[in-house]
Amino acid sequence: MSKFPYSILTASLMLTFANMATAQATVDADAAKALFKDNDCTKCHAVDKTKKGPSLKKIAASQKTDGQEKIIKNMTTGPKIQFEDGSEEKHKIINTKDPKELKNLADWILSQ
Repeated sequence: MSKFPYSILTASLMLTFANMATAQATVDADAAKALFKDNDCTKCHAVDKTKKGPSLKKIAASQKTDGQEKIIKNMTTGPKIQFEDGSEEKHKIINTKDPKELKNLADWILSQ
C-alpha cells in the first residue's frame, strides 16, 4: 500500500476536527450580551473598565486555564467574592440553568 491514501485520510481528519473546534468556539455575542444585561451583570462589570467587580478583559486574562468552567461556577453557585476595596459579598446567581447559554456567556466573557 502506498502512503498517499493514508496522508489524504490523515489530512481530511485533521481538517474535520479543526472545523469542529471552530464551530464549537463560535460565540453568539448578541445572546451573551442580552443575558449579561438581563441579569444586571453590568451593575458590577464592564467590558474594559473596573467597576465594583473586575472588567471582563481582566477576567478573561486571569482565566486562561479552565476559564469557562470557573466562570460558570461563579455565575451558578454564588460564591463569596472579595472586591479590590476589601469588601465581600455573594456573587449573584444567573437566572438560567441552560448549559448552552451558560457556556456561550462564559465564552463571550473569555473572548473579551
